[in-house]
Amino acid sequence: MRNSLAPFILLISILLLTCTSCKKKEYAPIAIIKDDLKSPFDSTLVQQFFDKHPKLNEFKADVTQLYRKHQYHYIWYDKNGINEFGNLLHNKINTLEEEGIEHTVPYKIEFDQIYNNYTNSKNPNINTELLNSALYFYYTNTVYHGLDTNKSTAMEWHLPRKKQSYVNYLDSLLTNPGLINKNEKGLIAQYFLLKNVLKKYREIEKQGGWEPITTDSSISAYKVGDSSKVIAQIRLRLFISGDIATDSKKPIYDKELSKGVLKYKKRIGSFASTIILQKHIKELNIPISQRIKTIIINMERCRWVSNDIFKNKEFIAINIPSYQLSYFIDGKPALRLKAVVGKALNKTVIFSAPMKYIVFSPYWNVPKSILDKEILPGIEKNENYLADHNMEWNNDNVRQKPGPKNSLGLIKFLFPNSNDIYLHDTPSKNLFEREDRAFSHGCIRIQNPNTLAELILRNDKNWDAAKIDEAMNRGVESWYTLKNKIPVYIGYFTAWVDEDNNVRFYEDVYKRDEALASLLFAK
Repeated sequence: MRNSLAPFILLISILLLTCTSCKKKEYAPIAIIKDDLKSPFDSTLVQQFFDKHPKLNEFKADVTQLYRKHQYHYIWYDKNGINEFGNLLHNKINTLEEEGIEHTVPYKIEFDQIYNNYTNSKNPNINTELLNSALYFYYTNTVYHGLDTNKSTAMEWHLPRKKQSYVNYLDSLLTNPGLINKNEKGLIAQYFLLKNVLKKYREIEKQGGWEPITTDSSISAYKVGDSSKVIAQIRLRLFISGDIATDSKKPIYDKELSKGVLKYKKRIGSFASTIILQKHIKELNIPISQRIKTIIINMERCRWVSNDIFKNKEFIAINIPSYQLSYFIDGKPALRLKAVVGKALNKTVIFSAPMKYIVFSPYWNVPKSILDKEILPGIEKNENYLADHNMEWNNDNVRQKPGPKNSLGLIKFLFPNSNDIYLHDTPSKNLFEREDRAFSHGCIRIQNPNTLAELILRNDKNWDAAKIDEAMNRGVESWYTLKNKIPVYIGYFTAWVDEDNNVRFYEDVYKRDEALASLLFAK
């Protein structure tokens, strides 16, 4: 009997040993996980990871710096497996479309497999660890920093870009993952406003967007009281975009529709008028897909702007496509003025510099390019050309004397820069009555410059409105050094969300959107 049981007992023992061995191989005990987390991993594994994941190679330096700081210990695991922020990062990577990111995430299938398999996310794994770190830097670089600085500079964007350490930022996120959902990433508030508009417009697109409005070319304009099938189409279009609250489907141009038309015109930088011209219908017919691209393009530009700008107590911002100057005090607009910017052949440069001087009754020192192209040919045709234009020779240059006909008007505001761009008055006041105001040689002409001067000098006891007016009309050039330098920022945004939470679209006056789109939407 004893001999007959022995083989059976031996078989059972072997099976139990085999099962135990398999179990240990497949499921590592928590104790082993804890030991693994306490021990550093081999630093050479970082290079091996990037050899196998070359599409993430640009983040190797950041990943190496990260693990040197943490002495090559695991940072994406706790005793329960992948930590809370790891799961949050996976969710953020899966919703990059909400951030206006259109390109494919590298190694996303591999990344998804980790988080979709409980066992893979439970046990510490060096490939998972390093993939999390590399994709974290991919995320922060793509969403917070945007295109490489060299590429934004190639787009003629010379505003300063903030340098941030996303290595140190990760330590904060690992401690408090919820920080990633707060607007504390160095991005300006406008980014998040545009992000909300992007979500809204994508919902409209999913519901079919809007159909082109078919018009009768023989009718040049529609006004209140007119009746037409086109009016019903316009009404539906404005209802879809939220410019009117309801769609009555009436073909009659009534008061309700006129309010929507005024709201829409304000959003596209058009003058306030209830008359609908063919050019307005052309704007209405811009496909929603194009509007979505414009929003994404300007979200990218927001990534290039440091939120340190808004830490200034006061600053001046000029948006070239909107032809507008805004003066901010304590983060709020205190003054808005119409502006004339450089024409396409003489683009106003995108940059920033501190305003240091105000010049009253200024001379205009004619730039050499204008001297060669306009003044000298004028002198050849008319020997009295300089006198007729109130100009004179000044050594080897020509300058225009102070006075109301001076090309700079009665005042200019200087923020010294290599581009020789500044703000100034103009005798051509009629230009401010036009919607398209790209007419200058690069400098920025402003409407009501005396109002700007009064605001700048409001706390200076040496000045009041009367003294400013006197200095502007004295006919003798005088310089005044500001006691407090005021930052001036010149930017370029073709989509912007205003204080009433309405998105405004502006003409791409220098045709910059297309070049940026070619980079953002490249497959």
